[in-house]
Amino acid sequence: MTTLYIRHPARAEGEHALARFALVADGGALLQQGEGAIRSLGDLVAASRRVVLLLAAADVTLLHVKAPPLSNARLKSALPALVEEHVLGDPSECVLVAAPSESPDGTRSVAVAQRAWLEPLVKSLLALGARSVAALPFQLCLPLHPGSVAAAIGGGEVTLRHGLYEGLGLALAAPPAVALQTVRALAGDSPLVLTVPHDQLGEYQALALEAGPAITLEGEHWEHWIAGSKSTTLDLVPGLGAAGAKVRDWQRWRWPLRVALLALLVNVVGLNLEWLRLKREADALRLSITQTFTRTYPGQPVQLPLAQMRANVAAAKAGQGQAGPGDMLYLAAALGEAMRNEGGPAVATLDYRAGALTVKAKPESVTAGVGARLAAALAARGLALDEQGPGVWRLSASPAGVPAPGANVIRVPAGSTVTTTTGGQQ
Repeated sequence: MTTLYIRHPARAEGEHALARFALVADGGALLQQGEGAIRSLGDLVAASRRVVLLLAAADVTLLHVKAPPLSNARLKSALPALVEEHVLGDPSECVLVAAPSESPDGTRSVAVAQRAWLEPLVKSLLALGARSVAALPFQLCLPLHPGSVAAAIGGGEVTLRHGLYEGLGLALAAPPAVALQTVRALAGDSPLVLTVPHDQLGEYQALALEAGPAITLEGEHWEHWIAGSKSTTLDLVPGLGAAGAKVRDWQRWRWPLRVALLALLVNVVGLNLEWLRLKREADALRLSITQTFTRTYPGQPVQLPLAQMRANVAAAKAGQGQAGPGDMLYLAAALGEAMRNEGGPAVATLDYRAGALTVKAKPESVTAGVGARLAAALAARGLALDEQGPGVWRLSASPAGVPAPGANVIRVPAGSTVTTTTGGQQ
């Protein structure tokens, strides 16, 4: 991915002035540089991950105002009132962005630019396909030199940077001697690091000898401006609000959205068809069960055919002497047989409720591991034995309710009774 840096010319140079640009890789390598009209940079703008506008220092004013301690949202709302006496015209017609922190003297730097000029510029880049646009004052893109003033001459202006959020610019089309004197005067007595065009470096070196000491000359490089731009966060694009955000082009998503909706429709229709098929099968199965129940028990009203059929089958088995897994006779007989085989304890009481038989043994007859042995023996008959306490078990049909293969099925003759004794086994 790449970042496109565009040094926008000052408005004083006219509408047809060429902009200088540099295409930089994420690693910092300079891939391409040149100059041209912004509208001719469409391919580079669209291919770049980010576009950074370096606005001419003469077109962005940095004010220093006293600001009360406010949150970012409230400070943004208060900016027009704070800068009103420093701005010619209506502050609402300007883009106002405050620095994220105060200066050492307690003031807050505020960047001011004309909205009617900046907004169309940002929108034109977005229209060219820019994914993200940032607009930085060029005076804050000069390299920081602690204890010195950074300055640049070129592009029809002079630019100075005094600190992290301090700088100024002046449109000046003048000979090198006048430009150098102007920069020297604006810098005061501070040491000066001056960047000048390469083709004028020799001329400025000769002039610097006459202008006095403490002037260091450098040839201009994109690397200097790129490094300087990373030292500031004062971006004017957020000050434009929604006008600086990229408008989504929904036209390019038209066919993908149509395909997604079609796939959703196909799935919904398929699910409904499957539900209708399963519903028809369920209705047919329910009708078949009802017809079978009606044929088998013609005089009985149909309410819950499956439950009624189970109850009738259980009653028929009971009438033939076949006890079901949940009957007391079946549970008591299975328990008695398991106790005989496993040497179970003496039973004190039996209590049958809700299809389960609660067995309480005499405490002195309970031996270690007897519960586990009884549970294993009863599990082979499809019964579950749960220990409720010391010497107390609850016997019921297991959820499977199916005896193990080869297990004996207990048949209790009709009319048989089970008695409970307090002195021994059943």
